[in-house]
Amino acid sequence: MPLKVEGDKKTSLILTSWFDVEIDHPAVKSGLSRFNEVSGLALEITVIEKTETDKLGNTYTSKMAGVTDYKEITMKRNLTPDNGFWLWMKDIRDGKEDFRHAGAIVLYSTADKEIGRWTFENAWPSKWSASDLDAGTDDVIVEEVVLQIEMLKRTK
Repeated sequence: MPLKVEGDKKTSLILTSWFDVEIDHPAVKSGLSRFNEVSGLALEITVIEKTETDKLGNTYTSKMAGVTDYKEITMKRNLTPDNGFWLWMKDIRDGKEDFRHAGAIVLYSTADKEIGRWTFENAWPSKWSASDLDAGTDDVIVEEVVLQIEMLKRTK
């Protein structure tokens, strides 16, 4: 349902069901990086507090913006034969120097139209894991990848 905000500006409620992860890495195949869950699209600016005293002896605290911290992005999907993230981590473990890559999280409408995009830079996986293996259940194995990033921008 469309909402009217601030005069002519309009916005719609955005569903989280349709999104894709794009990563500019040769081992991570385009179109196969469909994740069920992405968390950590966040940045935090540290607060620097400075206590000052005015001419009358009154003290007050002013707050200034400090360093921006980009949070890690955690992605989960059903395990498939695609081992691109495993190979990327192997490159890092084996000392390959150009292991940082750009990427994006892209949101789509139910009509498959792009409605949101967060781009990130200098990403690299710091963790890969799979859910526990249990022969007594028919649960799908879930792959989890944690990306470290150095920049996050909302571009759409």
